[in-house]
Formats: sequence, structure tokens, C-alpha cells
Amino acid sequence: MRKFTIGRAALAVAAASALFLSACSSTSNGGGASPEDTETASEATGESVVVYSGRNEELVGPLFEEFTAETGIPVEVRYGDTAELAAQIIEEGDASPADLYFGQDAGALGALDAAGQCAALPAEIADTVPAAYRSADGTWTGVTGRARVIAYDSSQLSADEVPTSVFELTDPKWKGQVAIAPTNGSFQAFVTAMRVAAGDNATREWLQGMIDNDAQIYEKNSLIRDAVDAGEVQLGLINHYYWYQKAAEVGEDAMNVQLAFTEAGDPGTLVNVAGACVIAPSENQAGANELLTWMLSEDIQQWFVENTFEYPLTPGVAGPAGVPAIAEVQGPDIPLAELEDLPGTLQMLQDVGLT
Repeated sequence: MRKFTIGRAALAVAAASALFLSACSSTSNGGGASPEDTETASEATGESVVVYSGRNEELVGPLFEEFTAETGIPVEVRYGDTAELAAQIIEEGDASPADLYFGQDAGALGALDAAGQCAALPAEIADTVPAAYRSADGTWTGVTGRARVIAYDSSQLSADEVPTSVFELTDPKWKGQVAIAPTNGSFQAFVTAMRVAAGDNATREWLQGMIDNDAQIYEKNSLIRDAVDAGEVQLGLINHYYWYQKAAEVGEDAMNVQLAFTEAGDPGTLVNVAGACVIAPSENQAGANELLTWMLSEDIQQWFVENTFEYPLTPGVAGPAGVPAIAEVQGPDIPLAELEDLPGTLQMLQDVGLT
């Protein structure tokens, strides 16, 4: 992998078009307030945008603060687990105070959409992101992308020795040498993708095979990355950007851990999204739409690349150096919207004893 430098893009707001502002005002207020009358409904009233965020405060807190500084629109954020926050919105129903949901995977977004909790997005938002990374019905959109990869210890294995499919990880040669994070949302979305692509029986068999092969259990991706780097295990399943975060801290040359992509069509190279939807019962859809438009602007997409090392989803913004372009990553050929059965995955993980 090539060396790279870490920079910080200047945060700036992309001005929304007059058509978008007019549509937002009509949706929120039921009337025809024009851009000449008010910049946005939220800014005119001082109404906060309430965000339920499955992304952590350390990462996106400064981003929301910058949005407020640039637009004057306050943002109130409730942080938590992606799946738990989605379930909470569903439970709250029409009484939910949330205006925007920002989650770490498409499965949670699909679950919200299936429950009728995602509002139709204005075309100006829905059409921004390529179709592969948003819902077909225009109710949620990806904001950034992340690829599943196999992390490997380059001091113990060459790149040619790394399995080309996750289904090879149950081979006895890898007994006790593979790390997974069953309680992590990214792993659960990957298992859901395997269920869709290969079927429940094959997925359950794979999970049991991992247990029988003494897979090592960790709480989250970063701990797996560090365990591989330290030689505790030879292989681990993580998202690609965790490698970049480590390299930014210690330098690429100081790391044993490297990344490998599995073969085309394999669930091990699933490209998932962190994405958002505007909550259907929200009385401030205008403010939520404005925040989402801002998050998809070129400047903020570049900020994600340089600060989180995720793939941008707005066309024309270059992805992180050193990994294949997102269009070249050939994961399972399934719509991300089909990852909505997170409850079924959680039940399967519980049934086999991994949660």
C-alpha cells in the first residue's frame, strides 16, 4: 500500500438550491415560504435538528458543531448503538423526537424504512448518491462507504497465503487464528449479507464452523486490528478504514497488520454504508434535509475521506489512497436494502452462542 499524508479539508456548506429550499419549506410548513422570505425553516425559527446518531460523538460531534456554526441551525444529538437507536425510533413511533437518523449500516436503515419511519427524500438528495448505495424507494441514502476486509499479520503471512474467501476461515489450518466481533454492528451486517447471498443454512453452518475452529472473540474492529498487529492472531475481519486510522497514529512502516480483499462476490468484501434517513413523523424535515444535503456536499465528503478514511459517495470526490476504488470492490451482488433483517441475524448469532 502506498504511503499517504493526512490533511484536513476546510469545512464549508454547499448552498442549497432555491428549488430544494422551496420544497423543504412546503414540506415542513405546508405552505409556500420562498427562499426570499427565509433561508430555511429551521434557521428562521431557531428550531433544532434532533439527530439520533449511531456514529460516536468523538467522530461526528465536531462535524455537527461546524454545521451549526456555518448555518445557525442548532443540532441536538443523541448518541448510541446503531441498532438500538433504530429500534428506539420504531418503538417511539409518531412520538419520536428524532428528525434525522445517522446509522453505521444499511441494515438498520432498511429496518427503519420497513417500519415506515423514513420519509421520502427530495430528489435533490436522493439522486446525489449512486443507486447501489441508497434505497430504491428514495427514503434513505448512504453518506460514506466502508469495505469489509481480512486483516492479516504480514510478519507471519504473505499476501498470497491469506484466504480469498471468508468461507475458507473454517479450515483447521486457521484454528484459533481468526478474530471476529459478533456484537459489532459491522460484523452483524456482514452476516446478514451472507444470509442473503448464501442462505441461512450456509450462514449458520459457517458461524458454527468458526466456533468449532476456535475463532477469537473481540468487542470491536479496532481491537481486532491491534490483535493482528501484535501477533495475537494471524487474521481478523474488520472494516478497511481501521487500518488507516492506525497508520495515521503510528505510521505505516510501524505496522505488521495489512489488508486483503476477498474474491469477487464473496461476503467478506461487502461494501456497506454509513447512512441517514429523515424521520417520517418529524416536524422539522426541512432542517433534517438541510443537514443531510450538507453532509453530502463535496467539502464534507472530503472531510470524511481525510478524517475517517471511508469512501465518499458523492460522485467526483476521490476516495482514500491505497485501497481499490469503491467501484472496483466486488462484494456480494445484493441490494443493501436487503440487509434489513437485522433481528433475524441477531437471533441466529444468539442461537449459535456468539452473542
